[in-house]
Amino acid sequence: VQLQASGGGSVQAGGSLRLSCAASGRTTNSYGIAWFRQAPGREREFVAGIIWNMGSTYYGDSVKGRFTLTKDWAKNTLYLQMTNLVPEDTAVYYCAASQESPIVIPTKEEYRYWGQGTQVTVSS
Repeated sequence: VQLQASGGGSVQAGGSLRLSCAASGRTTNSYGIAWFRQAPGREREFVAGIIWNMGSTYYGDSVKGRFTLTKDWAKNTLYLQMTNLVPEDTAVYYCAASQESPIVIPTKEEYRYWGQGTQVTVSS
């Protein structure tokens, strides 16, 4: 499974961005797909994730109510719509996929496949 993350950029606080994670390769057995983020000097943090075939979504506490996951079956793409961004959201955002079932979505060690990361910068 190959993952291509895109959509990052620089915005002011209160702005919005949409990240995309396009999956290719042997994706038919993909079970969990998630976004994580990592700011300089900090641990990689869970942002949001989905059980692909069921559509069940999970969000980190710091993004609940501001970020939303959507998926496009035909394009094998997961989107992360980010609204009301704050400077604390500044990080490199990574998408990750797992073909293991069951899976604990927020646990980064559950994921075998990772995209290259896309930078999100929010200025105050």
